[in-house]
Amino acid sequence: MTILGIDTTTDFFCLVLYKDNKIYEYRVEVGRKLSVFIMVMIKRALEAAGIGLEEIDYFACGLGPGSFTGTRIGLATIKALAWSKKKPVIGISTLDILALNADTHGYVMPVIDAKRNLIYSGIFKNNNGQLRKISPYMLLGEKELLKKIKPGSILLGDALKLYKENFSRNSKGVFFMGADCWYPRPRNIITLALERIRKAKISNSFEVKPVYLYPKECQIKSVAGKRS
Repeated sequence: MTILGIDTTTDFFCLVLYKDNKIYEYRVEVGRKLSVFIMVMIKRALEAAGIGLEEIDYFACGLGPGSFTGTRIGLATIKALAWSKKKPVIGISTLDILALNADTHGYVMPVIDAKRNLIYSGIFKNNNGQLRKISPYMLLGEKELLKKIKPGSILLGDALKLYKENFSRNSKGVFFMGADCWYPRPRNIITLALERIRKAKISNSFEVKPVYLYPKECQIKSVAGKRS
């Protein structure tokens, strides 16, 4: 089985290849140049791993929430590749990918800066290495999120740049993971993709959709004010 996975929803471009139980992973900070380099980096990674695009059995992609533009670029790329090769697509929330950075027993809360004084988050429970989502994906203000934090929770994500001090001051027994754990790890995409394959939770290039928690802000409107 061969899988190509990417996540483009944060400041880092995550790319991972899986073949015969071997993982090849890359994480590069590309900023606004993602659209220029994404196919170049995929091509170079395939060549370095000695894998042809025709060998890919599944394509996996981070669906957000996160950067609106980055999410669209990554998903459009994966959908195009999957459609051209007539292969399945596995869509995975970026919050799930990030939560897997925490391998400690207990409650895990990824917190991603959503701008506009808002935070993307979700609540996960780690039981003996099995991570389970126990809340919907959320878009909350700082005060609202503080009410959701359970005692002893593990927090990780780039929102800690802004809110760590207040979370620490106003939450009981909360733990913070270091900055090296604030962004998705490419190999987590493979872990979650394999789990979804086992459970037959796969889609095609027409069905998979991004996770947008800013629904009204993501409408494309014409000059006249009507939806286009």
